[in-house]
Amino acid sequence: MTTVTATQKRRALRELLTRAQAVRAPGIYDGYGARLVEQAGFSAVYMTGNGVSASLLGRPDVGLIDLTLMTDHARRVSGSVSIPLICDADTGYGNVVNVRRTIAEFEAAGVAAIHMEDQISPKRCAQMPGDRSVLEFDEAVSKIAAASAARSDPEFVLIARTDSAGALGLSEAIRRARAFEQEGADAVFVELKASPSLMEDIAAIKAAVRVPVVVNMDSGGALAGLSFEMMKAAGIDLGIYPAMARGAFGFAMTAALGHLSKEGNMQGFSGQMFNSAQYNAALGIDEIEAWEKRFDR
Repeated sequence: MTTVTATQKRRALRELLTRAQAVRAPGIYDGYGARLVEQAGFSAVYMTGNGVSASLLGRPDVGLIDLTLMTDHARRVSGSVSIPLICDADTGYGNVVNVRRTIAEFEAAGVAAIHMEDQISPKRCAQMPGDRSVLEFDEAVSKIAAASAARSDPEFVLIARTDSAGALGLSEAIRRARAFEQEGADAVFVELKASPSLMEDIAAIKAAVRVPVVVNMDSGGALAGLSFEMMKAAGIDLGIYPAMARGAFGFAMTAALGHLSKEGNMQGFSGQMFNSAQYNAALGIDEIEAWEKRFDR
């Protein structure tokens, strides 16, 4: 694998966000998934905190993952691919002092971008039922300002997220998005849920800011049928798919376990699984063996 520096990945993501077509970042929670995304031809990959919580702890996304656990995992994932890795940084893991360290740790991990939200700790996954409680306006804006100022690499992409739309309304979410932009956010992310006005809400957000708009494509509703070509026109500059890997794995693993439980063996199921050659190819075995041969004396 060609070595690509963290700064190069960050510059690549910034360039992608200026293009006429939206960036799509499938969601993963480990290096294996990240490699599959890259090999499928996608230009960016997204690491979901929800999936990391499930993968590392076997627990739901209710604020159990801390900064050290997340960034330590992100370091390995970002090192496994040459495309930009976008990470969920939850609430920044504390106040403005904690946010300063959060930025330093994600930068050191080689991550290209993070999104940081304004939920009150302990946070909950925004797509769970109900609305989320958020920080007061001034505190939320101050944390984004601190995150922006804390960057040592100016190419590091800061995505400011607000979860205020559900409880406080879209106008408040747009107010926050504008303030985040003024404080140095490179993109804004208003967390939305499926509703009859979803597409109109996204258009309103896009019209209100000058920076790229990030959308959680797993919100459903009209987003579910939106083609790649239609995303930019809808006001979406970066679409993330947090549930992809965790949902696909859960479904496929449950099916495989059901087959084994019912049949007592895996005969007849092999067509729904990678064989050994496919698995090792995805992990780059040819490159490793070529390296070994190069130094064989």
